[in-house]
Amino acid sequence: MEQLLSLVICTLLLLKSAEGVAVPITYVQSAVAKGAVCLDGSPPAYHFDKGSEGGLDNWIVHFEGGGWCNNATTCLDRVSTRLGSSKKMDTTLSFSGFFSSGKKFNPDFYNWNRIKVRYCDGSSFTGDVEAVDPKTNLHYRGGRIFVAVIEDLLAKGMKNAKNAILSGCSAGGLTSILQCDRFKTLLPAAAKVKCVSDAGYFINVKSVSGSQHIEQFYSQVVQTHGSAKNLPSSCTSRLPPGLCFFPENVAAQIRTPIFFVNAAYDSWQIKNILAPGVADPHGTWRNCKLDITKCSSTQLTTMQGFRADFLKAISVISNSPSKGAFIDGCYSHCQTGIQETWMRNDSPTIAKAVGDWYYERRNFHEIDGPYPSNPTCHNRVFE
Repeated sequence: MEQLLSLVICTLLLLKSAEGVAVPITYVQSAVAKGAVCLDGSPPAYHFDKGSEGGLDNWIVHFEGGGWCNNATTCLDRVSTRLGSSKKMDTTLSFSGFFSSGKKFNPDFYNWNRIKVRYCDGSSFTGDVEAVDPKTNLHYRGGRIFVAVIEDLLAKGMKNAKNAILSGCSAGGLTSILQCDRFKTLLPAAAKVKCVSDAGYFINVKSVSGSQHIEQFYSQVVQTHGSAKNLPSSCTSRLPPGLCFFPENVAAQIRTPIFFVNAAYDSWQIKNILAPGVADPHGTWRNCKLDITKCSSTQLTTMQGFRADFLKAISVISNSPSKGAFIDGCYSHCQTGIQETWMRNDSPTIAKAVGDWYYERRNFHEIDGPYPSNPTCHNRVFE
């Protein structure tokens, strides 16, 4: 009985460490004077789990995701949530997967300084409009938040960084692509700096109704937030700024080493780019979007076409030795911050892929087979 009790306790402790620890919030009050504020004018925020021992001079700065707002109405909707105001954010956040402090669950990065930057500007940290509309009191200042947060972390020790990774998930994964080279310039010249984008490679494809829904939407985001000045000039010098929100038009020109983790059947993109509600008025795609096993053969054929478009869009990085990729054949979105998709015996070894690439143990550019060829996938099922 004692042995059984001991086994149960050990199992619970193991699960607890895998799930991560609660990390308190830090408000960057000094950013307010710089105008680097959330949509409602509140200060930006992040969660900081300090490194230890050999990782004290190593840093992961991760930017949270949460979509975008493309006009005053949709941006106002965010003000009453954590995506528009730091006043609405949880004061603690769980760290696991890529951010775990457990060596068993995150062998290459467990003792690094790990920071999660909260998302409250609606522009993937690119906006910068000086004027504040007195009617709405909306502040479009995402680009300023990015710089203010990095400056705050530099003052807290990142100025001595030997290794640093800019990462992000979803809209934050797009941030890590668009701001990758800027991040490098803000860090010490001697630091080894790389970027990791998780589910940030959004592609420019038509919806199931044939509309250019996402292209129009991104153009509106960039215009509303005044993002053009904070997008890579290598893109804006040759394309309209709205098109520079698409990684396929930016990735090849990124000079800083960058790694892409993405599902070829990205669940957010399937739901919101390929088959958004506006393109599916009769709800034909509803069950399929919630659970890929509910898709009809015709819908699966359409999704295989989306995968082909995705692989074509990301092929622009295939000839670069400084760029890596782990493209799995799962129906998923954001996989680095979840333990079961970051590192588990029965899942794709994203942890090993990112670690091998960062430490240059080997080049890494792997593409999974088409659905449903990978039996280890943790496919998302939405309520």
